[in-house]
Amino acid sequence: QVQLKESGGGLVQPGGSLRLSCGFAKDHYAVGWFRQAPGKDREGVACIVPSEANLGSIWYSTSVQGRFDISTDTDKNTVYLQMNSLKPEDTAVYYCAAGLLGTNWAPWTNPRAISSWGQGTQVTVSS
Repeated sequence: QVQLKESGGGLVQPGGSLRLSCGFAKDHYAVGWFRQAPGKDREGVACIVPSEANLGSIWYSTSVQGRFDISTDTDKNTVYLQMNSLKPEDTAVYYCAAGLLGTNWAPWTNPRAISSWGQGTQVTVSS
């Protein structure tokens, strides 16, 4: 299992922004994030298929759609999650996740289908 390298979490006030980064491997097909808040199940946030990014192969959960933007720099094998208009409800540990070719990604809702995980980064939205 490939350990994904992720960063970018922190403390931000409501309405603020953060950008998460995740480095992935060549054999990864879909890359994105799940998040887990205390007492809640791990839930899919967003994902992208880097090789098909120009085709719009992107998925967002309804709770973040319109506020978050996922993108990729394929030269750097990196995926970014730009999080805007953050709300206290977005507070969670965010885990970068990647699936191999054949992994369901739309919707990106099944943690059991993930082949590789990042270590997690804390995002706290509070005034």
